[in-house]
Amino acid sequence: MKKIVKILIAVFVVITIILIGAGMYFYNYAVVPSEKDFLAGDTPGTNIEAKSPEEQWFKDDQNRSYWSIKSEDGLKLHAIYLPADDKTDKNVIMAHGYMGTAETMAKFAKMYHDWGYNVLVPDARGHGESEGEYIGFGWPERKDYLNWIDQMIEKNGENAQITLYGISMGGATVMMTSGEKLPQNVKAIVEDCGYSSVNDELTYQLKDMFNLPAFPLIPVTSMITKIRAGYFFGEASSVAQLKKNKTPMLFIHGDADTFVPFEMLDEVYNATDAPKEKYVVEGAEHAKAYSIDPKGYKEEVNKFLTQYVD
Repeated sequence: MKKIVKILIAVFVVITIILIGAGMYFYNYAVVPSEKDFLAGDTPGTNIEAKSPEEQWFKDDQNRSYWSIKSEDGLKLHAIYLPADDKTDKNVIMAHGYMGTAETMAKFAKMYHDWGYNVLVPDARGHGESEGEYIGFGWPERKDYLNWIDQMIEKNGENAQITLYGISMGGATVMMTSGEKLPQNVKAIVEDCGYSSVNDELTYQLKDMFNLPAFPLIPVTSMITKIRAGYFFGEASSVAQLKKNKTPMLFIHGDADTFVPFEMLDEVYNATDAPKEKYVVEGAEHAKAYSIDPKGYKEEVNKFLTQYVD
């Protein structure tokens, strides 16, 4: 009997070591900022169109200045600010995709700037010029965006009207921000191809890339993430935050998206009772809705915003 117990304990120890090792591998693979071999350069909104007119305009130092904030957990976060050509109360705060940076948002920044907006484009924690040793998938970033909102009001006045715009992980970021207590200055939110929750997205990717089930790797990695980054995957839910949302929102998704699956659109859309609209781009893969139909994209976003932003 003692021999059997020893064998069972040994097996348990070996399995535990293997699971922790696998969890650490997946944590480093998904949560630690680094070059990701599974990302196509233009798939999740990480590409920089170095020769595009929008990128050339965005890069011009005469167009931009730099803002920074200190996060609740002591990180220095940076952003690029592009003032409108004429004085205005219209402002947009943008959120880029997984392993993107502010510099990857040129075409969207130009779109809003052409509409007369002041444009603020932060680098998410762990990305670009911002400090941080992990990717928050939108969850800790939601509190960072509350700070960016406060800074926008402080700098641009109490009458500042603010739109939040995000793509991919940035879409999830603005959806997660929507469930917080927002000032009345936040008039509208536009999200493009954000996921329903971190658990759902990582479960999907684990199956898609490795053909592995969620259990036990996702729970183990979630525990490691809690220890090292301060949050469980289960906390980071766009759906749960949207249930508390009161801000008008436009949901955008391509029906050929296989990175954040198209089915997630209905999950996030149905989660909020706030005024809302849905824009589906046929044939668009992940983060490609604008590229597939830039004219229609601009028309739909502008039409939505003009209902809520003066």
